[in-house]
Order: sequence, then structure tokens, then C-alpha cells
Amino acid sequence: MRMRRDNRLWGPSALVLAIMLATPASAEDTSQTDKAKDNTAEAQADPQGVVLPTVRVTGSGYETEDSTSYTSSQISVGEKDARTPREVPQTTTVLTRQYLDDRDVSSLDTALRKTPGVVVLSNDNGRSSLYSRGFEFDSLYFNGLPAPLSSIYGTQPDMAIVDHVEILRGPSGLFAGAGEPAGAINMRLKQPTKELGGSVAVTGDSWGGVRVEGDVSTPLTPDGKLRGRAVMVRDDGQTWIDNNDNNTTVGYLSLQGDLTDLTTVTLSYSNLQRDMKPFNGLPTLANGTLLDVDRSTTTGTDWNDFSNQVVDYIGEIEHRFDSGGYAKLSARYSDRDVDFLYGYAGSAANSSGTVTSMAWLARDYEEDSLAVDAHVSRPFVLFGQEHNVLVGADYQKVDSTLLQGRGTIATRNNVYAWNTDISMPRVTYSTQTETDSEQYGLYGQLRVKPVDDLTLIGGARGTWYNDKAVNMLTGVQTSSQIIGGKLTPYYGAVYDVLPEASVYASYTEIFQPQDVTDATGKILDPRTGGQYEIGVKGTVLDGLDVAAALFELTDKNRSMSDGNGNNVASEEVRMRGLELQAAGMVAPGWEVMAGYTLSRSEYLNGTSNGSTFSTYTPRHMVQAWVKHHLEAVPKLTVGGGVKAFSDFRSISSGTSIDADGYAVVDAMVGYQLTDSISTTLTVNNLFDTTYYERVGGTSVFNFYGEPLSAALRLEAKF
Repeated sequence: MRMRRDNRLWGPSALVLAIMLATPASAEDTSQTDKAKDNTAEAQADPQGVVLPTVRVTGSGYETEDSTSYTSSQISVGEKDARTPREVPQTTTVLTRQYLDDRDVSSLDTALRKTPGVVVLSNDNGRSSLYSRGFEFDSLYFNGLPAPLSSIYGTQPDMAIVDHVEILRGPSGLFAGAGEPAGAINMRLKQPTKELGGSVAVTGDSWGGVRVEGDVSTPLTPDGKLRGRAVMVRDDGQTWIDNNDNNTTVGYLSLQGDLTDLTTVTLSYSNLQRDMKPFNGLPTLANGTLLDVDRSTTTGTDWNDFSNQVVDYIGEIEHRFDSGGYAKLSARYSDRDVDFLYGYAGSAANSSGTVTSMAWLARDYEEDSLAVDAHVSRPFVLFGQEHNVLVGADYQKVDSTLLQGRGTIATRNNVYAWNTDISMPRVTYSTQTETDSEQYGLYGQLRVKPVDDLTLIGGARGTWYNDKAVNMLTGVQTSSQIIGGKLTPYYGAVYDVLPEASVYASYTEIFQPQDVTDATGKILDPRTGGQYEIGVKGTVLDGLDVAAALFELTDKNRSMSDGNGNNVASEEVRMRGLELQAAGMVAPGWEVMAGYTLSRSEYLNGTSNGSTFSTYTPRHMVQAWVKHHLEAVPKLTVGGGVKAFSDFRSISSGTSIDADGYAVVDAMVGYQLTDSISTTLTVNNLFDTTYYERVGGTSVFNFYGEPLSAALRLEAKF
């Protein structure tokens, strides 16, 4: 196997820096920087004589790490501007820095397991599949810039470098272009601060894992106009499964400078490395019955190995206009190298627990991706009302090579006494593919206020997409497609019925290219995901953000057989549901994060007409967490919550694998030892409930949920 480390880290950063330095001043909205300053612009007259009002831009509501709240007053997911959640006519959730700390999460998938409305198909931490409204996320966003996501490669970020996570549910094609209709997940990375500060934390868990984090931010000039931040993590992760570990090393550097009072440049670098002995789940009986075995049972081998390196460079330059609004140019370059070989059960188990073979999979994967975005957002006044126009362009390029080998080992094994000492196969990469894709986009959004309480939103995007794949063994191009000028519309309306509440409606779309050909050899037209959503958002009590939404999402032009062995783009599926959410302060000292999701999916035509489409998605999902600062003991904090899913299943080669619903209770206790030192005890699965968290096939991908466990964290801040 080929292993490449650190030999290509600096060339791309020079490229990003050159792009930025060659570009005129453009910028990000002040609301997306950590500077909590008021920039009050003098009134300006436009050519028609209309006087623009004073514009006040503040940033205190977007960064969350200095807040103890479970809410954020501003979000940017699904948008380019940072806006209040009530201004975004779709369901959104924010995982603030405080919530991430209280739930003791490390990777993105561990955080999303504790997030309303999201389904995580468990695997090794960092390698799980992430779903929303029946569809899998195939990209992530870092400071609003997209990055490809494929769960098998373990490229999800570590939460130590993240200020907060924003999740949008439903199609987000206006600013994304091609992709799945699941929604968007945006990570706001930690930003340098003008004051010296930082923390050191050590966490140990009951499985024997130890995690050490260091985080420091400092001004680099006396006035703080140049500042930097560094985060380092070493996580020696252990799990409850035999022969399974997950070690992570993270380095993050960010440098930020104010070129003028209105222009800021930010450069960021992150390096994530995972080194693990992976586990791919348990088999079932041949009829799909789940096994009743010890939760520590493995089906791996001594030579199971997974390693990767994910390097990201981000450059951003922002300029805020005196008269309001901003311009921004940003770019992200990512280099990913992944190498793994692992074995797992090659068949279903018989009644005595015996499998008749072992399967193995080896991959060497390399991926380079570039995302560039430039946009301008400007308020304007017409007929006495303030409106906003946003226009922009973006470019995405992904080049990858995949070397793959797989096979079986003729050996019998038993899940009740698993032997990990299996002969290592001789790996031959029988599949070698090079894939290149490019996407160009032009987009615009107009927000109009006919009256004070009503905002009408309209947007459209044109996308030009092309990709090709080449067999590296033969040099033959195996596929190619060009999609020109694909139009993606966006419509929304928000009406403030009260100062504290709004109702909204929206229609959003996205498209996804397909790689299946019809009877003539032509690649099928892209799938189109469209969603209607209506809802209400508001704030009640002492700062509790509440929301309710009804949605209908359809995915059309899916590939299906015409009955004669040919593929046609005519299958259609639909997901309908209800989402309820609450986050924030219900009373002084009480913070809440809670949500309920009711959903039903079905095929609308074809041979599966009427049957369930997303069998992985439970009909009912509940996430609830409450934290309380005790008034009688001011230094003591307690918290607890429940995750409850109704039953779900998977269909594997016609065999149904059914999992019972479950409810799991978690808890935490925190104590402030001194002004700067605190300790937190987190307990997962307090009542040691035994349940399957994921089901997959008859030989693989069936995972128990984590048994009773505890983690103790000691943190010092300065």
C-alpha cells in the first residue's frame, strides 16, 4: 500500500495566498467575525436622492465560545449572510460551543448523534454516515466553503477546532449547486481573538481512552490588529469493542489581520490524522435476525488497519462597506490521503454463530479539492423599506484516484469465540480509477420587504457541471457527462406575526448528477430534490428559541428499471414530516436542547410503489437535554437527557433486518474547582440499555449502541 504524508502541504497554501493577494478588497460580513464592534455608517444619498439609513453591524451573536448559551442569535448555514434563525425559512439547528462541551463530543458524528432531526448510521467515530430527512449528507462546509464528504474515508473534522456547528435540513442548492437534498452542515472554525486566552484539557474515559487538548489565542501586535490561534489535540481513543481503537491527532493554526478598519484577512490551516483499528459491525442470521452476543464482540482481524491525513487550507478576505453590506472572497484547498485494509464476516452466521468465510477490503484513496467563492451583499432602500441583494459566483473542483482490492478468505469463524488471528491476504488493486469533476456557478438572492413585517425572498442559481472517470489500468475513459446551465430556484417568505414570532414558507431545490446510463448509453438526467416547508419560529420565556415545521421533500428522476433491463430516470420518492425544536434558556440557570421529528417516506411509483423509502429513518425521533446551574451550590452544574428512536430496519438483498426502538439516558455533573479550573463527569447510557443503533446487511454493518460508560474531563482556562 502507498502511504504519503506531509509531502504536499505547502504548495497549495502558496496558491491560496496568491489568489487572495491578487484580488481587490472584498469581504465577509462583520457578523461572521469575532469582533463584537459597532460600525455606524453615516447616511449616504443614492443617485435618486433616497437617503440610506444608518446601518449597524455587530458580531457578538455569531461566535459562541464565550457564551454559555445553547442558542446563537445568528446563523449562516443555507445563506451567505449571517442572519437571525427567524430570517431563514427552513429548519435549522445550532450546536454551540457550550453544548458541544457539555455533551463531551469529539468528532462530528458523535455530536450529531445528540442532535434533533439527524440520523447517524454508526461506524468508527469519524466514519459514520450522516442522514437528514431520509438522505445522506455528501458534503460539509467549513466557514461556508464546501468540502466533499464520504463516510468511509473518515474525513469528518474534530470538534476541538470548531466554534459551533450549524445544520440546515432540506435542499440547499442555491449556494451549493450539485448535491443530495439532505441539507447542509456548516462548521464555524475557531477564530483568533484580540486578547490572550486559551485552555488545556485532559479527558479520560472508562474504556481506557485519553484525550489531551490545547488551545491558545493571542494578539501578535500590541493593538491586536494581527492575531493568531493554535489548537492541538491528541486522542488515544478506545472503545467497548474488542480489537478496536481510534487514535486522532489534530493541528490547527489561524492567522487574522485587519488591513484597515473595514478589511480583514484570515488564513487557516488544519491537519487531521486518524490511525485506527476499524470495526465494521456484526453479521445477522441468514433470515436477518439480529444476534444476541456480548456487545464487545468483534469480527475483525489483527491486521485491520486504517490511516488517513486530511489537510485543509482556507483563505478569506472581507471588506465591509461604509454604507452597509460587504464583499467577500474565500477559498479552500483540501488534500486527503486514505489507506486501509480490513477484514470482516463474509457471510451471515448460522444458528450456532458460525460464519463460513471472511471478506476483506483494501483501498488507497487520494483526493484534492478546491472551492472558491466570491459574493457581494448590499442593502438598499426603496419605497421607504430596506431590502437586500446578494450576487456571487463560485467554483469547485475535485480530483481523486481510487485503488481498490477486495476478496474473501476461505476460513470459518464463530462470533461467540472470534479468532482475530487470520492470515493476511495478498492485496492486488484490481480496480484503479481516476475521477475529475468541476462545477461553476452564478447565483443571486433578493430579499424584499413590501411592508415592515413581511420579507419575500427569491433566488436562482445557474450551474455548469462536468465530470469524467478513467480506468487507470487500461487508460479507457469509462464515463463522462456535461451538465450546462442547470437552473436551481429558491423561494421564501417570512412574516413577523409578533415581535417575538414569525411564520414562514419556502420552496428549495437541489440536483444530483447520476452515473447510470440508459439503453442508448446516455447518462441519465440528474435527480432533482425539491422541498416545500411551512413553519413558525419564535422566542419565549427567558430566551428559549422554539420552532415547528411541516415539510414535504420529493426526489425525482431517480434511476429505475423499465422492466426490460434498461435504466430510466423516472423513479420518485417522497418524505413528509413534522419537526419541533426548542433550544436556549427556559428560566435563569436552565438551558435546554430538545427536538421531536415525525417522518414518513415512500416510493411514489415503480415496483416499490407505496413501500418505505428510507427504512433507516425511525418514524419517531426524540432528543432532549436539560442543564441546570444549582442556585444552592453555585459551582455545581447537573444535566441529563434522553434519546428515543422508534423501530427501524434495513433491506439487504431482499432480506429485512429489523431493529427495535430504544431510549437511552445520558447525564453529566460539572464543578467549578476555581475561577479557572473545572471538572466535568459525563455518563452515557446511564441505565446500560442494550440496543442496536444501526442495522445494515446480513454479514456486516450491524452495530450495538455504546454500553454504560463515563468520561472525566479536567480543564484549565487562562
